[in-house]
Amino acid sequence: MNVLTLETTCDETSAAVVNDRLEVLGTVVASQDELHRRFGGVVPEIASRAHLERMLPVLDETLRRAGLALGDLDAVAVAHTPGLAGSLLVGLVAAKTLAMALDVPLVAVNHLQAHIYACRLAAGPEVFPCVGLIVSGGHTNLYRCLGPLDFTLLGATIDDAAGEAFDKVASMLGLPYPGGPSLSRAAVQGDPNAYRLPRPMLDEPDRLDFSFSGLKTAVRYLLVGPGRHDFEQLELSPKKVADLAAAFQEAVVDCLVGKAFQALAATGLRTLCVGGGVAANARLRQRLAERAGDESVALYVAPMELCTDNAVMGAIALERIRAGQFAPLTLDVKPGVVRA
Repeated sequence: MNVLTLETTCDETSAAVVNDRLEVLGTVVASQDELHRRFGGVVPEIASRAHLERMLPVLDETLRRAGLALGDLDAVAVAHTPGLAGSLLVGLVAAKTLAMALDVPLVAVNHLQAHIYACRLAAGPEVFPCVGLIVSGGHTNLYRCLGPLDFTLLGATIDDAAGEAFDKVASMLGLPYPGGPSLSRAAVQGDPNAYRLPRPMLDEPDRLDFSFSGLKTAVRYLLVGPGRHDFEQLELSPKKVADLAAAFQEAVVDCLVGKAFQALAATGLRTLCVGGGVAANARLRQRLAERAGDESVALYVAPMELCTDNAVMGAIALERIRAGQFAPLTLDVKPGVVRA
């Protein structure tokens, strides 16, 4: 069985063909970083228009790399939730059109579940049941994952996602877009103990939620003080930028690692799977590995190429196909949903 998967939840236009042995036959990811760079973040209208322009070329190149024709496809899968409404619609309309024209089943993919399934793709052996931590620009969620299609939300951010906080603090520090990778590179040269920053909600083990807005505000106060936003007038030394970046990164990592292991304790599970764009952060991966080793927890972190949004993780559609869970052509998008 050959399944075409489409991913357009935010600002990457991606397609992949995977078979029922979880082999990736071909994949393409078209980034929009250059389009959004001057705005310092993703502009939804620009993102959706770029998806429209790129969808057919991405599909064509994906099939070429897979060595297949449209007639060789047995199903079409698409991420329909959560994400930006306009972006989701482009992928959904493309998937519906192909499914109807080829007379093959349509399969709905939950973007957040797919991020955790990326760990299954990389691990080889089964990773479920597990605690799933999804850390990205739009989501910071913890799930009890009893199976690839059985997710229960344990906690989520009550304000900013971790990736969003990374991007905003990077902007305050005058670092280039995309902010998360830029801040992480700056932090390598910094002292994480140079500034004392809060670890929100880390001392509440019975509540598995996150909060990063206050941490972001604490950095702002260190830079300009309360009520001011004139960051463009700041003249920060490279050392101060590096130290603030390192201190902020360490605080975020403390919260993510701490809450993930609180979730393991609460559920009694001994496997942790981590996915999403922020899972590419080297310091987070290091700290997770260290604590997992100390506590004899099986840790699976999505490989670097599957952390950011991509269609390969849409291979979770094969689990739905095996379960007989197909979507009608009336399927609609569900933007901004945090529950899997």
